[in-house]
Amino acid sequence: MASDEARDARVRIPRDAQADYTEDMAQTRRRFLKEQAGADLTNVATYSLSPQSLPGNVENFIGVAQVPIGLAGPLRINGEAAAGDFYIPMATTEGTLVASYSRGSRVISESGGVKTTVVKEAMQRAPVFLFEDARQARDFSDWLSQNFDLVKAAAETSTSVGKLIEIQQFPAGPNLYTRFNFTTGDAAGQNMTGKATYVACEALKDLYPKTVRYLLSGSMDTDKKHSYANSLLTRGRRVIAEVILSADVLQNRLGVRPEQLIKARQVHLLGSIMSGVAYQGAHAANGLAALFIATGQDAANVAESHAGYSYAQITDAGDFYWSVTLPALIVGTYGGGTGLATQRECLELLGCYGAGKARKFAEICAATVLAGDVSLAGAVLAGDWVTSHDQLGRNRP
Repeated sequence: MASDEARDARVRIPRDAQADYTEDMAQTRRRFLKEQAGADLTNVATYSLSPQSLPGNVENFIGVAQVPIGLAGPLRINGEAAAGDFYIPMATTEGTLVASYSRGSRVISESGGVKTTVVKEAMQRAPVFLFEDARQARDFSDWLSQNFDLVKAAAETSTSVGKLIEIQQFPAGPNLYTRFNFTTGDAAGQNMTGKATYVACEALKDLYPKTVRYLLSGSMDTDKKHSYANSLLTRGRRVIAEVILSADVLQNRLGVRPEQLIKARQVHLLGSIMSGVAYQGAHAANGLAALFIATGQDAANVAESHAGYSYAQITDAGDFYWSVTLPALIVGTYGGGTGLATQRECLELLGCYGAGKARKFAEICAATVLAGDVSLAGAVLAGDWVTSHDQLGRNRP
């Protein structure tokens, strides 16, 4: 009885089942919040997008959160899909961030630019198949390997874009954990692969001669969580950005020498090993979060996307080779939030909106991460990390 009374006492958020994505309903909900919480949402209510454009992106729409966008660059990229000088839109509230990425971009550009490469693509859903004992799981595993084409055909009936390329298997006890790996075109692809894998698993109930029970996710896909599995096996796109930084440019622009950088790197790598970080470079999450927000990516994917590996050495000529590898970069240039008004403009600024652009955008993301790492490493060594934040990173009245 008490629970029924509690349910009756709830004040529900106003909704209109027939016309919820309208300015009238947004105003209704803002008035509701004024009454319920005394909230003045004048600035939240100021926006240029149309509420009618939002189905599939948000529910109970009341307005927008305005995040300032700064411009970093130009960053010279010598990629396979991204080539030229790029101005990078970064949505952030952290002072010094854009200035730092601009400085790193200058060092890279004056050294000839950053080379970028997408080496692998794979988005997955990871069902687990449940059996009574390990032998049953093994028999199903053998059958699954032998009948991949049947599973692939079933999965691809649900999508015109996604392609099942591999089913990885990880037996444990009476269960068979799997990762169904897809290419997803220019979409990030989590929903696409979820639906395709579900269709395939349902088909398996008829295709496999014995009983099949499964859970659609056995947590081996680690969606929106960092994992070593994703770092080793790839989730989204595996992208590498590499540059040879001129010793003269490093000295003139950052006030450091290659020898200083390599010694500091040894110290930082040990600290990274001791602390168990997901990324051995300086701060991949900073640049990716700013780029993701500006371009309509799913911001939660920074949890996976920021993980990676940093590698460096002094060249025979005395310059500094530096690379970053992002093994689980999850981005798209089609679908999701990419078509919203301001996010589309930022993608268009990069020449990355729409079909055929996801690899280009992935290369730009990796290059931007490298630019941020170069700048921050130089600032720490030269001693101007704190002073730059003091100068640019404070909100003063």
